[in-house]
Amino acid sequence: MAPKLDKAAAKEAKLARRKASRERRKQIFEAFKMQRREDRGLIPWMVGAFLVVAGGIFALGLIWGMHWIFLAPGIAFGVLAAVVIFGRRVQRNVFTKADGQPGAAAWALDNMRGNWRVTKAVAGTTQLDAVHRVVGRCGVVLVGEGAPHRVKPLLGQEKKRIARVIGQTPIYDLIVGNEDEQVKLKDLQRHMTKLPRNITKAQVDVIETRLSALAARGAAMPKGPLPQGAKMRNVQRAMRRR
Repeated sequence: MAPKLDKAAAKEAKLARRKASRERRKQIFEAFKMQRREDRGLIPWMVGAFLVVAGGIFALGLIWGMHWIFLAPGIAFGVLAAVVIFGRRVQRNVFTKADGQPGAAAWALDNMRGNWRVTKAVAGTTQLDAVHRVVGRCGVVLVGEGAPHRVKPLLGQEKKRIARVIGQTPIYDLIVGNEDEQVKLKDLQRHMTKLPRNITKAQVDVIETRLSALAARGAAMPKGPLPQGAKMRNVQRAMRRR
């Protein structure tokens, strides 16, 4: 009975992988068609990359008298170069469309590769300005998006708030935008990855836990001003009863 179940499970897993592969190919083809409609230079750039790389490797084979042996690797690397060009131009197009839109920085942070702990909109305004918190090997990064005159005070307040619980861990802050001393949306991920590694992976977990606890305490605090004559210990006692 068990071998039959194993074979059935393996068959289902194989079918699922095939289906996922078909879906990926379909998505890539749709992205290619969309990009081709909007980017007239896509095909020439991809063809050029293929010819340069494949032709260069084939030429090396001619020099050493092994051009037919070098032909297959040349074609493979040429296709890879064309795919890389396609991916970069699609990415550039996506960032161009997202630039200036509310939440664009949060989207870019969410799509970063690596061990980054992103918490979106830890502070914000009704005008859709926002500060996002990122914890990584560099420490803590506060990323603001929106009007600088409103975002800068938010960054300062959030920086002071978290500095109390993370000790000497470095805190970086930046604003996403196209003005001087701002980080462009298309450069945000690259800017983050270039920050120095100041803490270990274990410390990343500890800091994330502390900041999550800080957010939970902030959410538990009563809203609005305290009544006249109220004492802090009464508030603390009420919170312990919850």
